[in-house]
Amino acid sequence: MSKKGLPDGAYGLKEGQKYVPYVPSEKKMPEFTVLSIVLGVLLSALFGAANAYLGLKVGMTVSASIPAAVVSMAIVRVILQRKSILENNMVQTIASAGESLAAGAIFTIPALFLWGEAPSVLTMGILTFVGGALGVLFMIPIRRYLIVQEHGKLPYPEGVACAEVLVAGEEGGTGAIYVFIGALVGLIYKLAGDGFMMFPTSIDFEIPKYHGAMVGMDVYPALLGVGFIVGPQISAYMLGGAILGWLVLIPAISFFGQYINTPIFPATKPIAELSITQIWKSYIRYIGAGAVATGGIISLIKSIPTIVNSFKEAMKGYGKKATGIIERVDADLNPKFVIAGVIVLIVLMAVLPQIPVKIWGAILIAIFGFFFVTVSSRIVGLVGSSSNPVSGMTIATLLFSTVILKAVGYKDKEGMIAALIIGAVVCTAAAIAGDTSQDLKTGYLVGATPWKQQVGELIGVLASAAVIGFILIMLHQAYTFGSKELSAPQATLMKLVIEGIMEGNLPWNLVFMGVFISLMLELFKIPSLPVAIGLYLPISLSTPIMVGGIIRGIVDKKIKDEGERKEKVEKGILYSSGLIAGEGLMGVILAFFAYFEIDFSLKNPILERWGALVLFLLVALSLAYFVLQDKSKKVDVNKTKSV
Repeated sequence: MSKKGLPDGAYGLKEGQKYVPYVPSEKKMPEFTVLSIVLGVLLSALFGAANAYLGLKVGMTVSASIPAAVVSMAIVRVILQRKSILENNMVQTIASAGESLAAGAIFTIPALFLWGEAPSVLTMGILTFVGGALGVLFMIPIRRYLIVQEHGKLPYPEGVACAEVLVAGEEGGTGAIYVFIGALVGLIYKLAGDGFMMFPTSIDFEIPKYHGAMVGMDVYPALLGVGFIVGPQISAYMLGGAILGWLVLIPAISFFGQYINTPIFPATKPIAELSITQIWKSYIRYIGAGAVATGGIISLIKSIPTIVNSFKEAMKGYGKKATGIIERVDADLNPKFVIAGVIVLIVLMAVLPQIPVKIWGAILIAIFGFFFVTVSSRIVGLVGSSSNPVSGMTIATLLFSTVILKAVGYKDKEGMIAALIIGAVVCTAAAIAGDTSQDLKTGYLVGATPWKQQVGELIGVLASAAVIGFILIMLHQAYTFGSKELSAPQATLMKLVIEGIMEGNLPWNLVFMGVFISLMLELFKIPSLPVAIGLYLPISLSTPIMVGGIIRGIVDKKIKDEGERKEKVEKGILYSSGLIAGEGLMGVILAFFAYFEIDFSLKNPILERWGALVLFLLVALSLAYFVLQDKSKKVDVNKTKSV
């Protein structure tokens, strides 16, 4: 056994050596059980809802694999006294599919609401299920090549980390307490702030004698958790973008605009009559959109050598068959089922009224879906899910699809909706494929049965697709997509990209300002995408994220011993995941109450904005305490999804 608990060879094999997983092929233990399915489906809905809320708020989602594995071990092993690492692995496999499907949905579908459409629960369910199922099925034929034959060459950081957590839990200790305490804190905080309205959850301050400048903070634990997870550098990049927007560009527009008495497009009133927030909505958001789109495309361009090589290498895996007797740990779903499933999904896309793309759109989805699923499946093995350029893939899909659809006769809103739906299905497929690839790597290391995991992924996709429509409708009616509460940054960006091509009515000067800001950052060798996201979002989102990043930075600097530092960071990530899950879940619950017009808020808040700031800092201190306390149990690391 290796020092981390995984069997020898988990990180690479000598020539001629065969990897023997934690649970050998000949050993049988509970895996695909009723308990694992039920618990996986419940956690899939839980983490999917929490990540939908988080992603719509800040444009990021957090991987559910490790938190789901930790919660599963707490329930299955500690409470129910059942000992089966494969059962726990099945739970996290199903649960993580929910989070990935939510990411694909929120990056695109809210644009339909922004256009004034009212997609039904059935429509959103079908869209996400088709995309998710395509992602799983397209990935299956290359599993043996990517997971088995490339073992030791592709590091699969999240997949290996999740396997370490599962093995550590099997051998004693799960670290679940950090997830549960964080979830409780996030849940109660959100209920008190946005449910009972006991204190303001968004505070801002205009800077005296600097007209047009404003700083602020959304005092939410989830944003604190995001900052800790992404770390100080990404947090600083985001804050830098926010400073550029709110302390440079808005004051500049305000300063020069005070002498202009006529409206400047796209605003409908003179700049002198606009508030700081209205200037951001009218001008900065378009600059940010250009910067984000350029940053996403640049990240995709940077990945082209990897993408081309990944596609070429992964294609070697298509059509390869196992030789001899197929062992339990190497058995995929029947190829006939996979082929039939893909054909059925393509036909459904061509004929279903809920997917109004017709045969042209179905063909485009199949082509782009196959390509980006293949790329996504391998690229997460190389650099992890956090660097998987899903947004860039979606933007590229939208650019090509919109041009092609316009060329074949689509126009106006019909064409825009068709292009968005193509992007939604492809985005969901790419996100699910990356998750499936990581989960199958975890299964390979611990000794899971591949075909059972693949069925589990499909179950997770189906379960999440069944509820994602309800969640999106409730969130929209409670908070409104595109508002300060739920800015839906990716979906708004996708909307602008499609409109710009189909109608050509964007303020292109503003968009090009953002384009050249991103190009300038790249010339300085600064990653443009996180800075662009900070520019695109309100500054009140970047500041609490920076607080979490500072705490992570203190840990990284203060703790010199690598093993101790990793252990403390791991605790902080689990606690942060709990903060995000608890707040996100309560956000969905409050949206449910708002949907049915149930109001239990107080008439007057108990705390004002300074009190709210102190309360937020107390939560930050709790994060620092859990990270820096001496007594701990070993757990392992979680990662953020790509933006």
